[in-house]
Amino acid sequence: MKKGWKIVAWILGIILAICVVAVIGLNMYLSNSKPIIKGSLTLNALDADVKVVRDEYGVPHIKATSDADLYRAQGFVQAQDRLFQMDLARRQASGKLSEVVGEAAVNTDKFFRTFSLRDAAERSYDGYNVEAKEVLKRYAEGVNEFIAFAKKDGELSYEFKLLGYEPEEWTPIDSLTIGKYMAYDLGGNWSSLAIRHWALNVLGEDKAKELFIKYPEGAPAIVEANLNNRVNVSGYFDASVLPKEFNGSNNWVVSGEKTESGLPLLADDPHLGLSTPSIWYQMHLESPKQNVSGVIFAGIPGIILGHNEDVAWGVTNVGPDVQDLYIETPNPDDRTQFLYDGKWEQAKVRNEPIKVKGHQDVPFEVVVTRNGPIISDVLFKEEEASALFSMQWTALEQTLELQAILKMNKSSNWDEFEVALEDFHAPAQNFVFAAKDGTIAYKANGRIPIRKSGDGQLPVPGDSAQYGWKGYVPYNELPTVVNPKEGFIATANNQVIDESYPYHITDFWAQSYRYERIAEVLESKSNLTKEDMMNLQMDQTNLYAREFLTEMLGSVEKLDRNAEYKNIITLLTDWDQVDDKDQVAPLVFHKWIKELPNVLLEDEMPEDIYDMFPGKGNISDQFLRKGYKDEASTWLDEYGGVDKWVYDSFVKAISDIKDEFGANEKKWKWGDFHQLTFDHPLSGASPILAYLLNPKSVPIGGSNITVQAAAFGDDGRVDHGASWRFVADLADLSQAYHIVGPGQVGHVKSKWYHDQVMDWAEGNYHTTLMDGAINNGSELILKAE
Repeated sequence: MKKGWKIVAWILGIILAICVVAVIGLNMYLSNSKPIIKGSLTLNALDADVKVVRDEYGVPHIKATSDADLYRAQGFVQAQDRLFQMDLARRQASGKLSEVVGEAAVNTDKFFRTFSLRDAAERSYDGYNVEAKEVLKRYAEGVNEFIAFAKKDGELSYEFKLLGYEPEEWTPIDSLTIGKYMAYDLGGNWSSLAIRHWALNVLGEDKAKELFIKYPEGAPAIVEANLNNRVNVSGYFDASVLPKEFNGSNNWVVSGEKTESGLPLLADDPHLGLSTPSIWYQMHLESPKQNVSGVIFAGIPGIILGHNEDVAWGVTNVGPDVQDLYIETPNPDDRTQFLYDGKWEQAKVRNEPIKVKGHQDVPFEVVVTRNGPIISDVLFKEEEASALFSMQWTALEQTLELQAILKMNKSSNWDEFEVALEDFHAPAQNFVFAAKDGTIAYKANGRIPIRKSGDGQLPVPGDSAQYGWKGYVPYNELPTVVNPKEGFIATANNQVIDESYPYHITDFWAQSYRYERIAEVLESKSNLTKEDMMNLQMDQTNLYAREFLTEMLGSVEKLDRNAEYKNIITLLTDWDQVDDKDQVAPLVFHKWIKELPNVLLEDEMPEDIYDMFPGKGNISDQFLRKGYKDEASTWLDEYGGVDKWVYDSFVKAISDIKDEFGANEKKWKWGDFHQLTFDHPLSGASPILAYLLNPKSVPIGGSNITVQAAAFGDDGRVDHGASWRFVADLADLSQAYHIVGPGQVGHVKSKWYHDQVMDWAEGNYHTTLMDGAINNGSELILKAE
């Protein structure tokens, strides 16, 4: 027996030793590819030495003696910290994921090749001026210096080794393609048109019109065209490729009349997907010609949001209708020809075979009509259809966003900044601005189409010159405000125009609750400080509940005849309507709100249609308002009335909560369900990678309709919100205040990998300096050869 135990102990000891060696080996393997951030490195491309100092949060401060070396160094440093993210981004946007991932990515590649982002980037490059092309070239030189350096020394990050490939050389088109992807992520409305087309044909006009925010009463010919030319919509569409609904943000600027310092305050928090690494990369860039600090998308030069020594700026998404669908009639004898004004017109055909790792190439063609690429083939059923959708989109045209960014970085006042914005075409953004001279300003900037007919809510015939675009809203007529008497300007993807505005922007604005809360706070206070701005960005007050909760509880009380839900009703009645993570009521309320569209609409739609259906929250709001005002509604009448709909949704929500958290409502908490996560793109491959690459989930407050934006899926995981928080006090632009969750660096062994997760959850901002006085920084000298 003793001998047996000795053998077991010996075996366990060997296993333990192997595990220890494996852990040590893995640690050494991962650490070997950590970025070099101290000492010196020689770069062939540099004309002179460049100093890079990373502060205590990993923010690189780059100081160069010329702009050319500044952008070379920016490319090198971004690649040090984020090369895998950069490579994945250009591959996804270009439709080249299958080359490194395999067959699983083929449909995604087809989608993005059809959406033609890289093709649009190539055409946009031709329109850039010499200076911008030079910046793109210098930036690419810096990225390629790092790629060559990492390949030579075998120090590419572990992600490349896991997937078994090496990155290709970086090009200026790669940077512009990533920019086009951000236009895709922030500027899409085609799915709304497709769903409305489906609804008209399947549900009938009475029920379909209630799914519109505003029904196009004045366009009977367009409605008729949709009914007479049915395009297949339901089939196999994967809604995961769609951007998050209402990607957008909060921003505001306050004039010195309402601040303690007597100079403006500016706040911005763009709402995008939350992931590891962050979509944003924070930097400070300094040369004799500029001194600018803020954030940029990894893979792009310059600073897109932030401040320099004179001005600060931020954005939210305008969300205009910039994508139109056209109902195209193909020639039955030649599917690359389409009817236009009574004749068959030849479309352009791009032959784009897709390389697939471990498999043969997949043949693929992109067919482009005069209106835009045919998108039906990658979205819906693969069958010979009598009508197809093509898509026209502002971002597929020649646009010059980088040119605008470079000018913005060097602007010193509103006049210069507004001139810079003229080149910022897509996506359309709400820019807020503040200057040290006291100016505050706003502009809804970008190309917004003017249509020959219709308002962009339905697909239009593609076979007639009566339809299409006849230009864009003139630049000097875009919504603009300078130094308003209210003393502040705020946007939160809300409606930014009234009925007097002469041009159509959209009828599909975000729910107004975030904007209303921001305005409520800014109107009620004076002597505002930067701390007030930070507190407002973390505000969890729920104005949705303020509007609807009392009437919704009335519906439950009417039908809860046995008082089964008395205690829960009391909890909701006594709630302070703050989405606090430790309270019960937010859990019940938000699960309830999520069930409203499910209960009313889900059974009426195929799964892929329902998943793609945009604006479910807006539509639910419309039905609630109709129901409680006793207005006619076919949907509510067929269901049994507003009270039954609201009650059934409540019962379903409570049942789900009890299944997950038990029957004792006193033990429920919003934060037990509502959990912050920053998932790495490789973490879905295995639980081991998820454990290694993702931070531990954190219970948080807020929600999708509070100023502290924290949108969540059906599983409660918060994967969308303030991807960057920023506050600038124009009284002192030598510094500003930031949170970049989950951290600056994409390498799992970096101390800056997940160091800002709790800062994000709790609202702890870090100060970033611009005057060079950085203590305990990590200094790297990039030496010219």
